[in-house]
Amino acid sequence: MKIKRFLSIPVLLVFLVLGFVYYVTVFVFVEDWLGLQSSPGFLNSLIFSLLGFLCLFSFLACILTDPGGVPPGYVPDVERFHTENKEINRNGSDARQCDKCSVYKPPRAHHCRVCRRCVLKMDHHCIWINNCVGHRNYKSFLLLIFYGTVSAAYSAVIIATCTIQKDWGNSNSHPSKSIHVCCGLLSWGVSVLLGSLLLWHLYLTSKNMTTIEHHEGKRAAWLAKKSGQTYHHAYNVGAYKNITLVLGPNMVRWFWPAAIDHLKDGCSFPTARDSS
Repeated sequence: MKIKRFLSIPVLLVFLVLGFVYYVTVFVFVEDWLGLQSSPGFLNSLIFSLLGFLCLFSFLACILTDPGGVPPGYVPDVERFHTENKEINRNGSDARQCDKCSVYKPPRAHHCRVCRRCVLKMDHHCIWINNCVGHRNYKSFLLLIFYGTVSAAYSAVIIATCTIQKDWGNSNSHPSKSIHVCCGLLSWGVSVLLGSLLLWHLYLTSKNMTTIEHHEGKRAAWLAKKSGQTYHHAYNVGAYKNITLVLGPNMVRWFWPAAIDHLKDGCSFPTARDSS
């Protein structure tokens, strides 16, 4: 059952961090800096609440959305299967059949040892969502780290501004300074960590590549160079089209985690050969 995915220490820890950052940002620092009853205070708390909601919604979508499994009785289209794999094997590895599941694996599918099944377009298994990141929940994962980065950075700016403008000369509370510093370091640390992860996955998205394919591609590039050939990722169909394959063709819906009706069955994907 999907509810069991919440029964995980890393998942509960994420909920705890989200709740803590939201509480101290709005009810401690915004209140202390501007006051929640003032127009600037209300506006800042409203913006941060919206970011917090989108971050939480993306997090729940990552946990509850099935990344996609191999359909029962899946048999690859023979002609396309051999054509695709001929191209892929020249530019990178792609297994044809899973030894553990004893089923055919669609292109880009990989077996997850934690979930004990093959996952469509698998990127990695993430302990923080207690779920695989794959075909159907990669968009929500990307938006999770995007909204997480923006929210943490916004929180850090609020905390820093509150700390700088606070009249410490009239305050005899030394622990208060420590709280400001610790909360600021937490928000900045989270924003830097998530920001680094965001940049990495934006790069992968622009190349239409998963983390697994990136590591496989490095070996394929080395083998290609050794034999005097050039490596090209088979599924790189151009930066903009690569992005729309993940986020969707409608830019208005790019930032909504649940807008995934543009996704196909995950058993076949357009290749650079198709675009040529």
